[in-house]
Amino acid sequence: MGTTKSEEFTVKDNKIAAYAKALAHPARIAILKILIKKQACICGDIVDELPLSQSTVSQHLKELKEAGLIKGDIDGTKVCYCIDEKEWKNAKTYLSTFFDEYTIKNKCC
Repeated sequence: MGTTKSEEFTVKDNKIAAYAKALAHPARIAILKILIKKQACICGDIVDELPLSQSTVSQHLKELKEAGLIKGDIDGTKVCYCIDEKEWKNAKTYLSTFFDEYTIKNKCC
């Protein structure tokens, strides 16, 4: 298997890519919207609100957690997930800065 060469890019570029990857599936967007609305959520509640199996939701939660956008606390046999406020602000800053880098100077297409 080949390497991704992600080490060839800046830490900031790698973070932007990780956020973009985490946001690149509509199920993950739906999960984030649920967490934003409820401020905290038990995994079973998320499954009840989406047309996805428990295992599929768990995989999406894993991706969001790896990107740092959410965090989870173990409460007995359940995991309570919520938005990671610090990382959420970082993502907002990084993505906004990235999109703000483009200014229309002339039409190229």
